[in-house]
Amino acid sequence: MHSDNAVFVGKGETPQQLLLQLANRHGLIAGATGTGKTVSVKVLAEGLSNRGVPVFLADVKGDLSGTSRPATANAKLTERARTVGLGELTPQGFPTLFWDIAGEQGHPLRTTISEMGPFLLTRLLQLNSAQEGVLNIAFKLADDEGLLLLDLKDLRAMLDFVGENASNLTTTYGTVGKASIGAIQRGLLVLGQEGADRLFGEPALNIHNFMRTDPEGRGYVSLLRADSLMRQPRLYATFLLWLLSELFEELPEVGDLEKPKLVFFFDEAHLLFNEAPKALIEKVEQVVRLIRSKGVGVYFISQSPLDVPESVLGQLGNRIQHALRAFTPRDQKAVRTAAETFRANPAFDVRTAITELAVGEALVSFLDETGVPGMVQRTRIRPPASRMGPASSEERSAILRASPLYGHYEQVVDRESAYEHLQSRADRPSPERVSPRRAKGRSGTGQTAADALVKSVARGIGSSLGRQILRGVLGSIFKGR
Repeated sequence: MHSDNAVFVGKGETPQQLLLQLANRHGLIAGATGTGKTVSVKVLAEGLSNRGVPVFLADVKGDLSGTSRPATANAKLTERARTVGLGELTPQGFPTLFWDIAGEQGHPLRTTISEMGPFLLTRLLQLNSAQEGVLNIAFKLADDEGLLLLDLKDLRAMLDFVGENASNLTTTYGTVGKASIGAIQRGLLVLGQEGADRLFGEPALNIHNFMRTDPEGRGYVSLLRADSLMRQPRLYATFLLWLLSELFEELPEVGDLEKPKLVFFFDEAHLLFNEAPKALIEKVEQVVRLIRSKGVGVYFISQSPLDVPESVLGQLGNRIQHALRAFTPRDQKAVRTAAETFRANPAFDVRTAITELAVGEALVSFLDETGVPGMVQRTRIRPPASRMGPASSEERSAILRASPLYGHYEQVVDRESAYEHLQSRADRPSPERVSPRRAKGRSGTGQTAADALVKSVARGIGSSLGRQILRGVLGSIFKGR
């Protein structure tokens, strides 16, 4: 139960434990609202942290910040700890890193436009195929001209540049419709008004900062403030998908380890797949399948297993299923789907049990030592050692100031990038129109305005970086798209 190579989750017919060596085989925590999913998430996060595994969690309701503070012991918690065989409950807070895109209640969390890439921006902006084509042209031209796309003003400037030179770009890059330019610009304007401009810029996130341990060897619990972010569900889902893509791209292949490098919890998972095109779902499936060899476990949290496509659901070997309601035909289908994904237990009817589970009770099936799903057990989940409920503003501020990362991300850096270089170009009068095609020969007048721009940029921002901008767009699997 207290094994160093497993996380004790609760007690059914036998103690239910998540084996660390198989925690990278991903998982699902599902159940209706109010059935105890948050407790299960906290129990897993605490157990992983205590065994040196860093955890990433999106705090969608604002109550997970209490993970940083010890629980207040009471008779109810003590009794529950005893009945599940835990013995004495030892209240404990866990090392926590607070993150906040707005930078108000955590370290600012940023990426660059180039790192986000055109594929995910297309989904974020809900662009049609023609608009997506224009966005790809803007990115390709920025690469060819050595222009850094760091924030929204860089992308706006690049789109203006493309629009102004549309006729000269058509032969090399394809048709540029001004209506498409306008639609993208309007989408970027809305993003900026909703506060997404704070997401893009520098210093950009170093993904390795999620994989830290404290001096006692416990893994840090990284909490992304997402209560306000949830008002923009597409931004929330796209951003978490980008984080997964960065992990996939940045981390080396390591195979199966004794314990994961990181466990990533994707709350409100249905937002990732709602209205997602088939191509995106296929790429998510690939990432989930391949990222486990990078030492990363991904756990989806949602109300129903129907929220996750079958192609992804089939890869989630560790399951915690809280109660589901069966009031509608869709509810009944969800109950049936959940029941069919478990290895049956002759002691009870799984489909009936799913609708009868009490709060804090779940059907649990974890992979055993051989990687085979264990027989499902009706399980009482152990109580968390940390506080149920949020940390106070004062507690959060004190933790933030004591963070090993404090001061690193807090100051925005605005270095020269596409906006500044294109602005400088516009301020210099020139009789020539910009063309991406280079003049042949070596005559004194053979250099086009584009040649001059490329050379100027290359001198200004460095050699190889100035000529090629590398982007992480769901790892290398999107590079050929």
